[in-house]
Amino acid sequence: MSTSKDIAAWMRQQVTVSGARGIVVGLSGGIDSAVVVRLAQMAAPGQVVGVIMPCHSDPQDEADARLVAGHFAVPTVRIDLEAAYDRFVADLRTAAEQLPADLLPPAPAQPADIKARMPLANVKPRLRMATLYFVANTLNYLVAGTGNRSELTIGYFTKYGDGGVDLLPIGKLLKSEVRAMARELDVPERVITKAPSAGLWLGQTDEQEMGFTYADLEHYLMDGPDAVSPALAMRIERLMRTSDHKRTVAPTPDV
Repeated sequence: MSTSKDIAAWMRQQVTVSGARGIVVGLSGGIDSAVVVRLAQMAAPGQVVGVIMPCHSDPQDEADARLVAGHFAVPTVRIDLEAAYDRFVADLRTAAEQLPADLLPPAPAQPADIKARMPLANVKPRLRMATLYFVANTLNYLVAGTGNRSELTIGYFTKYGDGGVDLLPIGKLLKSEVRAMARELDVPERVITKAPSAGLWLGQTDEQEMGFTYADLEHYLMDGPDAVSPALAMRIERLMRTSDHKRTVAPTPDV
């Protein structure tokens, strides 16, 4: 596993070769963004900005984001996306009503079906991506993403949302390795121990949405399919296969 110093040195090199001046990090109040913002500080001291972007979010997430920013003395900018999100969603729903009914997928069997939530839930991370790039372009900074190896492997991120970044500092670390690094970097314990969440809707958690635990996923990634049940191995492999498009440049025809 790469050390925090190794990753910080790599980040510093990425900033230098790109001709950028520093690093922007979206602060969600979670462990991944806390680790990334501290690594960014190590890579570019005095040239890091944290961005807090509430959007019908759990108030505790913003409190934890501010806790991290204060703990590491990182300057922040707060951009409330609720009004923009509400207006955008209203316009999108109006547009959706105009789509031919025969083109729409069948109604979900359960009203709370997670898949049915995705079209609107993915709007939030895409608004946040646009916001981060506005700040980054204004400052000539790079956007550091907060995805880890566990999430990236199964496509647990929004394409052109939290996946729309310039560099992924913890992209080769499993969730347990991120947690270990967080303790090494002195991330506040409250942030380390909270349930991971993408903040897509109130009460949402990563493991609930994935349908398995990070520990189960890590067993598969470290020890292979025989380390988990056949049903779980099949589910993980399906997620890996169907999310290939998220991890590659858009294809062009061979003809």
